[in-house]
Amino acid sequence: MHDLSKKLVDKSVEAFILGLEIYNKPTIRYRIEGFSFFIINAWELMLKAKILNDGNSIYYKGESNRTISMSDAIKKVYTDKNQPLRLNLEKILELRDTSTHFITEDYETVYAPFFQANVFNFVEQIKRFHQVDISKLISQNFLTLSVNVKTLTSNEIRATYTSEVAERLITARNEAEFTISESSSNDLYIPLRHDFYITKNPREADLLVGINNNSGSSIKIVKEVQNPNDKF
Repeated sequence: MHDLSKKLVDKSVEAFILGLEIYNKPTIRYRIEGFSFFIINAWELMLKAKILNDGNSIYYKGESNRTISMSDAIKKVYTDKNQPLRLNLEKILELRDTSTHFITEDYETVYAPFFQANVFNFVEQIKRFHQVDISKLISQNFLTLSVNVKTLTSNEIRATYTSEVAERLITARNEAEFTISESSSNDLYIPLRHDFYITKNPREADLLVGINNNSGSSIKIVKEVQNPNDKF
């Protein structure tokens, strides 16, 4: 491995772990901005190391002191513009570059599925490109982001924020939903939901329950979809 490439990979791993620590720390309210900054920094360093190892330059032609942008690095490594992993990266890059001053806590619900996919993608790609096994550096459970899944309707958003911030948030949410509707790949997003099904075959079950209206620890049959934000 090229000496500069090795340094870039080492710093990439540090940036990645910093991003996870910021996102999963409950006392930090700046975690969406902090995570997007560090995770993009981690990817940029890792991809530039990959470009170097492939024998290519990471500098703009004729500018030996100016490395290529993150956007250009993505295009060099992931040449298919419709690749879900590339779309995921570009979505978070867009958040870092254009929305920094307008990010609110409610952006988390919009971007969390992309963030989680991005974490898993990074772990896979740094091992593929640089033989770095993240699981040997941090515990596997730290790769799962601690997400606030509370959602607001458009009317609630407009009632909570200024018109400019509200419209940006609603637009971001709508664009994210459209992007998700175009692909089912987990390289693009990880759905934040739990699905429960009733089966009479114990061997097909992940957990066993009993049905009893008077029991606090058992369950009732649910006949219609409920919004957990309204119930709990």
